[in-house]
Amino acid sequence: MSGSIHPTAIVDRAAQVGADCEIGPYCIIGAHVILGRGCRLHSHVVIDGHTTLGEANEIYPFACIGLKTQDLKWSGGHSATRIGEHNTFREYVTVHSATADGDVTVIGSHNNFLAYTHMAHDVQLGSHIIMSNVATLAGHVVVEDHAIIGGLAAVHQFCRVGKMAIIGGCSKVVQDVAPFMMADGNPAETRALNKVGLERNGVSEESQNALKQAHRILFRDTMLTSKALEKIEAELPASAELQHLVQFVRASQRGICK
Repeated sequence: MSGSIHPTAIVDRAAQVGADCEIGPYCIIGAHVILGRGCRLHSHVVIDGHTTLGEANEIYPFACIGLKTQDLKWSGGHSATRIGEHNTFREYVTVHSATADGDVTVIGSHNNFLAYTHMAHDVQLGSHIIMSNVATLAGHVVVEDHAIIGGLAAVHQFCRVGKMAIIGGCSKVVQDVAPFMMADGNPAETRALNKVGLERNGVSEESQNALKQAHRILFRDTMLTSKALEKIEAELPASAELQHLVQFVRASQRGICK
C-alpha cells in the first residue's frame, strides 16, 4: 500500500489498512480494525475492537474509537463499531462499541465531532452532524442528518435528535428533540423553528412556512400531542419535511421536548 505508518505506531498484523492512509506517531490499531482508503490518524490515536472506518476519515490526537462499551450490562460477545466516510474526529473524542453480541454502534459520513465529544454504546448517527466541544451522547441515542449539538450538551440514553434540529450549549436533553426545531435549557425545551438551518439546507419557503405553523400548533397551543398532529395533517400543506416531523413525533417513546 501507499501512504505511511510512523515507526512508533503499533498496527496489528491482522488489521486492514487501506491505500494512502497516514498513521502518525504512537497510534495503536487493533487486530479487527478496517481503515478505508485515505484515512489520516495524526498521533496517539487508538482504534480497537471490531471497528470499520470508511474512506478519508481524519482523526486527531488522543481520540479513542471502537473500544469496549462502558455499559455494565456488557457480557462479552462480538459487538462492533461502523463509521462512514469523510468524518472529522478532533482531540480526545471517544466512540464506544455496542453492548450486546451482534449489535453495532453506527456513525454516518461527513460529520464533525469537536474536541472531547463522546458517543456511547449503540448510538445511531446519520450524516452532516456537528457536535461541539464536550457534547455527550448516552447509549442508544439516535441523531438524524444535519443536526447540531452545542458544547457541553448532554443527551439522555434512548433519546432521539431529529433532522436539522439544533441543541443549545449546556442543555440537558431528556426527551426527543423534534426535527427542524431549536431546543435549549435544563431540561431542554423547544424554543423555535430552526429557520437558519432550514435555509442553509435548501428547504423551500413554502415548507418553512408550513413548519412554522406546525411549530405553533405542536409547541404553543395547549392541545394534546396526538390532536396537534391530527390538526397539522388536516390543515397544513403536505411536504416531505412536514411528513417527517409528524412521523418522528408520532413514533416517540420518551415524548418530545416542549
